[in-house]
Amino acid sequence: MSNENSVSVKILESSMEIAIRFSETDAMGVVWHGNYLKFFEDAREKFGIDHGMQYLDVFNKGYYTPIVKSDINHKASVYYGQRVKVVVTLESHPASKILFRYVVINLDSDEIAATGSTTQVFLSVADRELELVKPDFYIEWEEKQNWIHS
Repeated sequence: MSNENSVSVKILESSMEIAIRFSETDAMGVVWHGNYLKFFEDAREKFGIDHGMQYLDVFNKGYYTPIVKSDINHKASVYYGQRVKVVVTLESHPASKILFRYVVINLDSDEIAATGSTTQVFLSVADRELELVKPDFYIEWEEKQNWIHS
């Protein structure tokens, strides 16, 4: 029996693999903790390519999207020469912010190496004022994705 009131929520996700370079490790050969934010950045950029909302698209519409909060939970070490997969998911949110969640998986050990999140806001390029409501172009993009707010 189907529920007429049930709603399908589309998950917007992307992923990418990264080979760990020597320059990304500390003296113990372990990925330096600060590099996880770079991995998150790379995954967000890949997400934008995959889903048609790149940084320059946002800028050309008159907005910056600075990060106002980041969070990383380190769970297992990753070493020089290993490969990780970074999975990034955009969380649907009615507020004027962009919330990404991340999972970093060590492909050599199949362990979750880290989880985290970043929160971004819309800032006008013209006056650097915070937007309290989502810009129209972003709402239109969400609609194109058939995305429903949870």
